[in-house]
Amino acid sequence: MNTDVDIAVNPDALREQVRLKYAEVAVEPDSEFHFHTGRPLAKRLGYDQAAVDALPDAAVESFAGVANPFSMQDLAPGETVVDAGAGAGFDSFVAAGQVGPGGAVVGIDMTPEMLSKSRTTAAAMGAENVDFREGLLEAIPVADAWADVIISNGVFNLCADKKQVFSEVFRVLKPGGCLQF
Repeated sequence: MNTDVDIAVNPDALREQVRLKYAEVAVEPDSEFHFHTGRPLAKRLGYDQAAVDALPDAAVESFAGVANPFSMQDLAPGETVVDAGAGAGFDSFVAAGQVGPGGAVVGIDMTPEMLSKSRTTAAAMGAENVDFREGLLEAIPVADAWADVIISNGVFNLCADKKQVFSEVFRVLKPGGCLQF
């Protein structure tokens, strides 16, 4: 066995597999997955229970994170935040509550079904400080030096070109900004 051979990851094939799985999580959140989802997962990961309880089911049921990016520190009122790999918007909605009406949250996702769900939920909640945009983390659709904080929850590992993802993260962060993932 030759261990010197690089095994290339086909980024298009990887993205398609990720899209298919998370489209299923968006459309059929009560299905069985090989990972935890929803309110039980948020509780397991130590999210503020009052913040989770305040969210409608549509904002929580498709949550499929691996950690709690808010466990490092809470966001401050008025901050600008990018949620890299926002999915159905759970972390974006938590962030929006923390930054308040003077702050702004931009959720980025590549999955049409997740974006549809997050946008519909934001409209139903009247969450005017949250914007969901279609995009890849290798080309984040946000201006240079816009974000005070970038949060991400179990998504960087699903990207083929991690070096490009981190280049984009540091392009979008303001000087002295914070990455919580």
